[in-house]
Amino acid sequence: MITQEQIPMVIDHQLYDSAGQKVGEIKHVYLDDSTGKPEWLCVKTGLFGMKETFVPIQRASVVGDHVEVEYDKAHIKDAPNVDVESGGHLSQDEEHRLYEYYGVSWGGNDRPGQGDRTRAGMQGNAGMQGNTGRAPVPGPGPRPGPRPGADRPMPGTQGRDRHDDDAMTRSEEKLNVDTRSQETGRARLRKYVVTEEEQVTVPVTREEVRIEREPVTDANRADAMSGPDITEAEHEVTLHAERPVVTTEAVPVEQIRMSKEQVTEQERVSGKVRKEHVEVDLDDEGDGRPGRDH
Repeated sequence: MITQEQIPMVIDHQLYDSAGQKVGEIKHVYLDDSTGKPEWLCVKTGLFGMKETFVPIQRASVVGDHVEVEYDKAHIKDAPNVDVESGGHLSQDEEHRLYEYYGVSWGGNDRPGQGDRTRAGMQGNAGMQGNTGRAPVPGPGPRPGPRPGADRPMPGTQGRDRHDDDAMTRSEEKLNVDTRSQETGRARLRKYVVTEEEQVTVPVTREEVRIEREPVTDANRADAMSGPDITEAEHEVTLHAERPVVTTEAVPVEQIRMSKEQVTEQERVSGKVRKEHVEVDLDDEGDGRPGRDH
């Protein structure tokens, strides 16, 4: 249990729980009005130290440069909320609720001090121990030098670092976009026959009868007089003409084949993601305002 003489060694020092976890910084020590003995430690807890929590002093002890209690951190942080700004006193009802929460007997031997008086708060200045029944007065005096063994680590913490777990991890989802190949269609090559009318101009030759007359001269007279003098005669000539003859022939004109190629395009996708936001709730009245981290 912490004594009056140890109050200056307690104020503004860290409080650790039974598992060696840092709970917060001790800002006030509350004394019994009638006996002047220390009864409660007021510790800054919560995010950014915006909450003050009461811890029984009879189960606390100074170890090195900090204070240790027999309660775990979660239990301390869930203690009943008490408005320390209302005159610096604990009402009987408030103190009763705190005793019940911490499992300390309200009227038995575990309860320090006598009677049902309210407790007055004071900060750890050894010269102020007689100021019972008053609100906390500011500021401890200069801190005493370290006691022998003050630099010793707390039992059970050798070889490991202490980490303040007041920090909160904020997480958020992100889109992971991948591609998957799937069949979108098929292509085929198919031949079919189409009959079209085609016109082609070709040259054709035909024979015609042409009459030629030539006079009888001394040069051809003998041929002209070789036959009968006057007779009937007939001479026949066969005429010829070309006619177009149409036939078809299949000839190859080109080769057609199918191939595939990849085309890369930019396509926009969207999806819903969840993000964690952090809000700061202030339980005590003061200058600070609730904040929100986006």
